[in-house]
Amino acid sequence: MDSDSLSGARVLIVDDENANVLLLQRILQRAGFEEFKSTTDSRHVLPLFTEFKPDLVLLDLHMPHLDGYAVMDQLHSRIGPSEYLPILVLTADVTAATKQRALSAGARDFLTKPLDATEVVLRIRNLLETRSLHQVLQNQNVRLEEKVRERTAALQEAQLEILARLASAAEYRDDDTGEHAQRVGSLAGFLAGAIGLSEEQSELIRLAAPLHDVGKIGIPDAILLKPGALTADEYEVMKTHTTIGARILSGSRSPMLQLAEEIALYHHEKWDGTGYAGLRSDGIPVPARLVAVADVFDALTHERPYRNALSMEDAITYVRDQSGRHFDPSIAELFLDAPGNVVSSARGYPGHEEGVQGP
Repeated sequence: MDSDSLSGARVLIVDDENANVLLLQRILQRAGFEEFKSTTDSRHVLPLFTEFKPDLVLLDLHMPHLDGYAVMDQLHSRIGPSEYLPILVLTADVTAATKQRALSAGARDFLTKPLDATEVVLRIRNLLETRSLHQVLQNQNVRLEEKVRERTAALQEAQLEILARLASAAEYRDDDTGEHAQRVGSLAGFLAGAIGLSEEQSELIRLAAPLHDVGKIGIPDAILLKPGALTADEYEVMKTHTTIGARILSGSRSPMLQLAEEIALYHHEKWDGTGYAGLRSDGIPVPARLVAVADVFDALTHERPYRNALSMEDAITYVRDQSGRHFDPSIAELFLDAPGNVVSSARGYPGHEEGVQGP
């Protein structure tokens, strides 16, 4: 430990014998220490420790009021589990039982009375050197953890941006703004919270839902952008965007992408079982039920190449009429009861269905 660090180290002396305190103070001064405090009353240790924040405690064991063991018990809760704050015990009792008890209570080393000045300085230097190295290691660990957090956050941000751009890439093919996906995510996340899902689950749905139509990347323009009604064969091709999307998103370990895969595959299921895969009621995953409402409502209220946008009132009426048929009635009810500013912020477009252009 260099001389600057030594002179700046704070030492707390606790001994009920004033002569011992004075001796230790002289030893510390001659060794170059400048920061130390002392007390002969062990009842004053706790406030002194809290105020002074020592780097080392020199502690007598046998004292009135509170002995050294009781003092160490007090200090134990003030010393963090990852902190190394050495306590150097001063004692004339060198029995094995005393040493074992003191070490168990938190002591790091012992000084035998009567004190030898050279030994005192060497033991103090060694303990402070260990504390200094421990602090350096801790600081390095903190910096490493911060870097890991920063890089993890940057990676997560990049992943989310890539996924958002992937969702937008699919939407740009039949939505000039490319904003439908994000609006569906926002509304689905809101509905998730409304039905009682946790904040974490709702956020996961908000992030995953924009990928619901990513499979449209694999649908030919002649079908996806057809201005008229789809034929039966074209409709069957259009339906494959759910399985295409699920394949694109499959195989990931990411909970968000796993959820996005489920949503992509099942967001066209209907409560009455007449959807793409024929799932019905509670057999449809909850996230897909939420996205079904958000997707259709947003779809109805935006103009597409194959149809005009409906008014807000007509779109709300459609959701009401389809409650229990297309939509989970409990989710539809919560949607219809949602604050106007939330509902009115949702916009989007529906997918094609056979013979119609609309939901």
